[in-house]
Amino acid sequence: MMTFDAFRDSLAGAAPPADVGPPLQALWWAAKGDWNQAHKVCQSHEDSDDVNWVHAYLHRQEGDLRNAQGWYKRAGKGMPTGELEEEWRGLASEFLNRS
Repeated sequence: MMTFDAFRDSLAGAAPPADVGPPLQALWWAAKGDWNQAHKVCQSHEDSDDVNWVHAYLHRQEGDLRNAQGWYKRAGKGMPTGELEEEWRGLASEFLNRS
């Protein structure tokens, strides 16, 4: 199981860790500042509630709150009101703890 610190430290690399699933891959690309790559990961896995949750986060990050709201609803989640960094940390921790 990868720890949050190890996942965050992996951001120094050129690609996400090989042993993480699509939700964490998308979060990794988002943290690297590559919104388009993160979005591509999400678009490739829209059959997953977890990926849809990250997809919602990405649109919230983008500032497209209407689109974000739709993805949060699709993922069965409410749209958070806190800081984006706080949400990123929460999402990454959630998915890492499930591994």
